[in-house]
Amino acid sequence: MNNMNPKVDFYFDKDNKWQEETKKLRSIILDCGLTEELKWGCPCYTFEKSNIVLIHVFKEYCALLFFKGALLNDAKGILIQQTENVQAARQIRFTNIKEIVKQERILKTYIYEAIEVEKAGLKVKLKKVAEYKVPEEFQTKLNKNTALKTAFKALTPGRQRAYLLYFAAPKQSKTREARIEKSIPQIFDGKGLND
Repeated sequence: MNNMNPKVDFYFDKDNKWQEETKKLRSIILDCGLTEELKWGCPCYTFEKSNIVLIHVFKEYCALLFFKGALLNDAKGILIQQTENVQAARQIRFTNIKEIVKQERILKTYIYEAIEVEKAGLKVKLKKVAEYKVPEEFQTKLNKNTALKTAFKALTPGRQRAYLLYFAAPKQSKTREARIEKSIPQIFDGKGLND
């Protein structure tokens, strides 16, 4: 196999139920000429330093994650949007090695298309932060505390989005308020939800 990165080997040598599947995915991706790197603890494959596809495993399945999957043609209808809030990325999920072997040509077609999307410089049009609903409890805090409002606006759009989704998720106001209170010091420090 060409372009294997020894820093990533541990991921494929782990004794887990997806070992055979992830090794096959690795060989398919490397066959497409991408560079193998380790990012977010997972094998990530890049073209001229731009992320194209990532291999990751879950309890129920292993998957290829296309960073700009929303821009792919998806002629076979196999791309999955993980949650309604995922804007750009799309997954192809597998539950056994036979599925991967059977779809090898299709997977390569999707990978080559993803490379072409990157070469063309195409970008996924992301929702603006202003399009997300600000939970009432957080809006009240922002209205009362101009320093908090300034600190929140200074965060990157991705960090703002993550906080808004995190704050809005609970059904109970008490839980939303607790999340907001706990996050305020991080917002003032200019940090994201998971920093």
